[in-house]
Amino acid sequence: MEHTFTSKIQEIAKKHFGDLFNDVFERSLLLQYLNHKTKSANKGSKSRGSFANLYAVYVLVEDYLKNKFDETGEYSKYEGAEYSKLFTRQRELPFGGKLQNHALNNRMKAEFKKFFPSSEFEPILRNLKTNRYWINENLLKVSIGKDCFNIAHALIEIIDAYVVTKQDAFQNFIKACEKLQDIENQQSEKVEEFILGLLAPNVDARLFEIVSFAILKNYYQEKVIFWGFATKPENFATVHKVNRDYLKLYKTGRTNANGGGIDFVMKPLGRFFQVTETLNFKKYFLDIDKIEKYPITFVVKSSESIENLLVKIRTNALKSYGIEAIVEEYMNCIEELISIPVLAQRFKEVERQGKLHEILAEIIKQSKVEFNFLEEEEENEE
Repeated sequence: MEHTFTSKIQEIAKKHFGDLFNDVFERSLLLQYLNHKTKSANKGSKSRGSFANLYAVYVLVEDYLKNKFDETGEYSKYEGAEYSKLFTRQRELPFGGKLQNHALNNRMKAEFKKFFPSSEFEPILRNLKTNRYWINENLLKVSIGKDCFNIAHALIEIIDAYVVTKQDAFQNFIKACEKLQDIENQQSEKVEEFILGLLAPNVDARLFEIVSFAILKNYYQEKVIFWGFATKPENFATVHKVNRDYLKLYKTGRTNANGGGIDFVMKPLGRFFQVTETLNFKKYFLDIDKIEKYPITFVVKSSESIENLLVKIRTNALKSYGIEAIVEEYMNCIEELISIPVLAQRFKEVERQGKLHEILAEIIKQSKVEFNFLEEEEENEE
C-alpha cells in the first residue's frame, strides 16, 4: 500500500539501508505496519492520527536503543522495560498526554495480527507477573543475503517524522480557523461550510469532540431554567426562592482523557455527556457502569438517525445478554443521543442567533489547548 507518506518512509529507509532499502521494507513487517498507520499523515488535521499504537512501538524501541541492545546483542537477557516508565514516556510525547494503556497491553498486537495474520512473531511481549515489556527483536532484525539490518533507529525516525507532519497539519488547521475569523462577517457561508465539514464520520475524533462542544455550549447557553427549594416538596407555594439560570456546558478535560464516561458536564441540571464514535453497545454500557448508572447523553459520531442508533444498540445488547430487563435498565440510562444531523441542526439554530463568531472562537481555543499551542505561544511571548 502506497500513500503520500510512503515516500518519506522510503527516504528514511534509504538513508539507513542504502540501495537495499526496498528489500528491507519488503521483508520488515514493522516497517509495513508503520506504512499502514501513517497513511493519514498528509490528509490534514481532520484525519485520525493513530498515535496510541505507534507510541507503543516507539517507547519500546526507544528503551531498546537507550540500553544499546542494538550494539550488545544481549536483549534476550534483559529483564524488560517497566510498564510505569513506558506509560509515562508515552504521555510525554506529542499528542500523547491522555493516552491510556490499551495499546501497550493488547490493541497494538491485535491490530498487527489483523494486518499480518500469518506472522509467527508478536510485536510486543509482556510478563504479566512482573509487568515488564519487550519489543520482539525478531521483528527488528531483517536479513538480506549475508547482511543483517537492525531497523530500530529507522523506526524511531519514521515515527518522529510522522508526528511533525501531524503537528504541522493541526497548526495549519488553527491558522485556517483564525483566518476565517477575519472574514466571517463578509463570508459567513465559508465559515458555515468549514464548521459543518468538521461534523463527519471520518474526522479526527478529537476535532469532532471539540466542534461538538463548541456547538452544544453555545446552543445550551440560550436555554433558561427556573429552580428553587421548597419547605414542603408537595406544595409549590412553599418555594422560598426561585433561581433563574442559563444552562452552561463545561468540558471536563482534554479529549481521550479517562474521565469515567464524562466529557462534558452541564450546570445546573447536572447532565453528563460522553462523545463516542462507536456503535458497540458494550462501550455505552461500560460508560454507564462507570458512573453507577447515572443518566448520560451520548454524542455519537454517526450520520444515522437517532431511531436507528437506538435500535442497533438495543438489538445487539439483547443478542448478547438475552434478558430484556437487564438491557432496558441500561437503555433507560441513555438520557439522549446526539448524532451528526442533530449537531448540524443545532449549529444552524445557533448560527441564526448570530453566534457564529463564538463557535469559531471556541473551536480555536479548545484546539490550542488540545494540541499544546497555547503553551508554545506563551513560551514564544516570554
